[in-house]
Amino acid sequence: MPKFTHLHVHTEFSLLDGLSKIGKLVAKTKEFGQTHVAITDHGSMYGVIEFYKKSTKEEVKPIIGCEVYLAKGSRFDRTKSDANHLILLAENFEGYQNLMKIVTIGQTEGFYYKPRVDKETLTKYAKGLICTTACPAGRVQKLLVEESYDAAKKELQEYEQIFGSNNIYLELQRHHYDKYALSPNVPAEIKPKLLDFHQNEIKSEAGLIKLSRDLGIPLIATNDSHYLNQEDAAAQDALVCVQTGKMLDDTNRMRYIDTPDFYLKSPDEMASEFQDLPEAIENTQKIADRCEVTIKLGEWYFPKLDLPKGKTAGEVLREKAYDGCKEIFGSVNSEQESRLNYELEIIEKKGYSPYFLLESGIVNYANEAGIYTNTRGSAAGSFVSYCVGITTVDPLHFRLPFERFLNPFRPSPPDIDLDVADIHRDDLIRYLAETYGSEKVGQICTFGTMKARAAVRDIGRVMGMPYSKVDKISKTIPEGSQGFPMTLKKALENTPELAKMRDDDPEIKKLLGMAQKVEGNARHISVHAAAVIVGPDDLVKFTPLQKETGGGDRIITQYEMHAAEDVGMIKLDILGIANLTILANAVKLVQTLHHVKIDIKKVPLDDHETFDMLARGETFGVFQLAGSGMTKYL
Repeated sequence: MPKFTHLHVHTEFSLLDGLSKIGKLVAKTKEFGQTHVAITDHGSMYGVIEFYKKSTKEEVKPIIGCEVYLAKGSRFDRTKSDANHLILLAENFEGYQNLMKIVTIGQTEGFYYKPRVDKETLTKYAKGLICTTACPAGRVQKLLVEESYDAAKKELQEYEQIFGSNNIYLELQRHHYDKYALSPNVPAEIKPKLLDFHQNEIKSEAGLIKLSRDLGIPLIATNDSHYLNQEDAAAQDALVCVQTGKMLDDTNRMRYIDTPDFYLKSPDEMASEFQDLPEAIENTQKIADRCEVTIKLGEWYFPKLDLPKGKTAGEVLREKAYDGCKEIFGSVNSEQESRLNYELEIIEKKGYSPYFLLESGIVNYANEAGIYTNTRGSAAGSFVSYCVGITTVDPLHFRLPFERFLNPFRPSPPDIDLDVADIHRDDLIRYLAETYGSEKVGQICTFGTMKARAAVRDIGRVMGMPYSKVDKISKTIPEGSQGFPMTLKKALENTPELAKMRDDDPEIKKLLGMAQKVEGNARHISVHAAAVIVGPDDLVKFTPLQKETGGGDRIITQYEMHAAEDVGMIKLDILGIANLTILANAVKLVQTLHHVKIDIKKVPLDDHETFDMLARGETFGVFQLAGSGMTKYL
């Protein structure tokens, strides 16, 4: 088998442009007997940690990269069509960190239709990176086709100066547009375009080979993979239509269906494509052998706390816990002392003392600022949390177990869910930024995925099917349950009506077939409703960043919640709750109208009238008790 590695690969995290799921990509690579594979999604690194974990688990070496958008001039210029492609691959950990910085700059400073970087950025963060000239949308190829050989040569020499002569490669792709133009399935108006693509590919390749010979820059062969198998081209084409708002029947659009060649080809297929240039195949493996990035996973990095000189976080937490206990109860009895010592020993042994001090600081700030908060969940089982002010429930009185919250065998940090009046959530995040540094604080991203019903609706729309027909099919798919989402495969097995629709109608069969291929793919990125991270250093050293979508200024991670935790970021759950805002306003109104001052922290927990009201099911507006599922049991 030829020694070849795919170095230009898009996954589902090239949102609505890549079809390949990471697990299947790694499995296919292993099936081919290959030792390495790269990830090079468009302008982002969303899938890197999942890719890294799944590749290493399968003993496939992950090559971490990105297909960045390079501005012709400055990244601050606002020119719509100013975004040429360039592939960057991390050779080592320094390169990985520089890649995160480059991608972050593209998203936070250079975003204009696309997240663009410029040569100034590349020059500053070039160390540890290998550069290839990317696809026909690369600047060198564009200059060869649209301008001149000399212009392309000058551009390439600039890359050589930026990255070093040993870190530049010329990328060749062969997609046989002329062959596909002969297919009877290709619309007549598309055939001339395919033949133009073919002529441009020939011209570009001739120029790239000449540049290689003249400048001594090696060639590599890639296939710009956007999906795994050739038969997936139709689903990929539909995915792009979802992104661009086009119909499958439209001819004046970006079309993948006419050239089903952008799949993950086997090493033998690639060697056959480039049998006249065997070095282009061999050089991919040479790059792969150079790339060795090790990312530490499963370690925790807490923010640097302002502690009294000579004291550790554990000592400070112990003092605060005992002082808090004395303040609440007047003294510390034997039961309380035993529980405090037990909890503190586990907390200190696990290294989580900074986390408790961090949470305590947030709640104390909120209390001083008059911001209503409430801590939910298993954290109520911690007596230490109660004594330092994180929670408001005495776990000894209510016999709540600490071990459900934290025990010696728990592999991840404890999870404290902090609710805050929704109008003040940004105030708490601002407090964190001012206390620890704005560059160390950010919100976590989350990805919307194409679930079963949504996949059917999206594909039905781009197929041009009547809304009523698609709506009927979609509503036939049963709802899943929490933790067990419904899939189209499961729906077809368990819903005879849906299976009959598929069997009786070829159009529905086609719809469900394509929907199954895009089902589960990441569709869009958004901001997690609660998750915030605080790091010990600039966040970009741990995760690439970007601005929230929709034109907002909030900085969010490109690694979702689990990936952010994998690289050691401590997640804080700060959820804005409207009920707390209503409660705060109600207290103010009572004081204004009735001149009665209520301390919400001292409301009795055994008030009979309140329990009678709950027993009558009068829970409208009561957080987590208002739904019928709760009310019927009250």
